[in-house]
This record gives sequence, C-alpha cells and structure tokens, in this order.
Amino acid sequence: MQVRKLGASGLKVSALGLGTNAFGGRADEKTSIEVIHQALNMGINFIDTANIYAGTESERIIGIALQGRRDEAVLATKAGLPRGEGANERGSSRYHIQRELEASLRRLRTDYVDVYQIHTFDPDTPLEETLRALDDMVRSGKVRYIGASNYAAWELMKALGISDRLGLNRYVSTQTSYSLADRTPENELVPLCLDQGVGIIPYFPLAGGILTGKYASADDAPAGSRVDTNPHFAKFLNEDRIALGRQVSALAAELGTTPGALSLAWLMRRPAVSTVIVGATKAEQLAENGASAALELDEAALAELDKLSAPFRHKEPFAVYRLS
Repeated sequence: MQVRKLGASGLKVSALGLGTNAFGGRADEKTSIEVIHQALNMGINFIDTANIYAGTESERIIGIALQGRRDEAVLATKAGLPRGEGANERGSSRYHIQRELEASLRRLRTDYVDVYQIHTFDPDTPLEETLRALDDMVRSGKVRYIGASNYAAWELMKALGISDRLGLNRYVSTQTSYSLADRTPENELVPLCLDQGVGIIPYFPLAGGILTGKYASADDAPAGSRVDTNPHFAKFLNEDRIALGRQVSALAAELGTTPGALSLAWLMRRPAVSTVIVGATKAEQLAENGASAALELDEAALAELDKLSAPFRHKEPFAVYRLS
C-alpha cells in the first residue's frame, strides 16, 4: 500500500484509509473487527472514527480490534458534533473537547490518538480557545497531530493564521466531502491546502455508493445499500448524480476495472489529497477498494473523468456537517 505524508507533517498515512462510521451499526462487532484486521493486513494504516459514530460503539470496537496491534495504526478520531442535548455537549470549547478526548481514549483503549480532529467549525467558541486547548493536548502527549473537518476555507485559514501568530500547533489536515460527484473543494479549499501544507482527507469518496453504479434511480435502492439500511440517505440521490454513476460505470467497464476503484483512483491523484477514507461493512469490500491504490490511469482516462465530473465543481456540496 502506497503511503504519503499527511499534509506537510512528517506523519505517513496509507493512500487508502478506513472509515468506520458503520461499525457498531450497519456492521456488527465481529464483522467490524474482521474488517479492521483485514485493513491492517493490507497495509492500510489510517483508521478514522469519531466520538459520535454508532453512539460511541465505533470507538469501543476499534479499541478491542487494536489490542496488540495499536502500533500498526494511525488512529484518528473527532469531537465537536452533538453528543447530547446539554449546553456543553457540543462544539469545540476547551470544556467539551477535553472531556471528549478523555472519553475517546478510554473507549479506544489507548493513551494517545495520532490525529485529533475538530468535527466542524464552532461559531460560538473563539478559535484561540480551541487551538490553545488542542496545543495543550499535543504537549501532554495524548494527541500527536491535530486536524479540522467541515471547515470552510476562510475558517481554516483563520485558524492557521492564529496558530502561526500564537506559536501553536497547527492543523495538518482537513476532512471534507470530495469526489467525482462533489468537486466544490477545488474552488477554494484545495488551493488553500496546497499553499498552507494541509492534507485533504476526503469523506464520501464514492458519494455514498452512487459512484459504484448501484443505483438505477432515486426510487430503486438495491437490498443492502445505504439507502436500504438508512432511508434518510435518499436525500442525497438525484438524477444528475445517478447519471454520473452510470457514466463512471461505463468507463470502468471499458478500462476493465470497477467503478468504485476507478472513482477512488481518480481522487487519490487529486492535488493535496493525502488519504481517502472508505467505509466497509464486510472484509470482502476492502479487496475492491484496495485495488484502487494500484490502479494505473492514463491521461485519457483522467481527462474523461474530469470532463464527466466537471459540472459537479459548481453544484451544491454533496454533504457538509455544521452545528445548527
């Protein structure tokens, strides 16, 4: 498995990462542990989770799976989205993120996380407070690197400027929705990250399965698909995206690969992208996803994918998670 630097930091991460929001939900504990072990065996070292995934079950299961194998993983988790209804159960105040880090460490059965990420921008907390708290976490040894998620470009640049001005550890990465079906990060976020040495970690790289070509229409969800198991996901389906999925599938057939592998291979080659996190609900899915890291694409194939997906640079983002 190819490895890359996470942004301008010295941390090396696998080109393909493992997303774990299905663990403890759409994938039971036994299956989730099998997926994690299979990923590590394949050379996938970046494992991404959050304190809210499956109501904290994702972190708990990962903690079990990594017993005896912790040093093989670059473990990333997040805090900031709501954990409850209380006034201090969301956001990126020092109070909230310190409490959430301690709880995450207990569930993950570790005394440090490699990358601690703020899940979304908090308009009610001064960035100075958040960044000083994160800096203290790094200095304590409980966190090695810090990252952002769901930040607008101006929010990320403001944070980086504050860290530079105050001499604090700065964000080395940012997570954002990015795929053939969502190229909006290329307008502002990608140029910023290239300039500032921040690594992009795309989520929804297959647009929730749309880019695998599995959806024939918005009303025809195959058994076991994300829409089938989570009806709320239907809001992401529209005819433009489904049509793109069909086009990518046709091109993949011509190239002798799968649409999923083709979509991931394109994304891995985009500027500023460090690692692409893909979920799996069974170990067999990792084989197809893993093939994307070794897939060679010529200029003609890349140009065709750029052409097919060009309209999605100026449409609405596929997904963004913000505090209401």
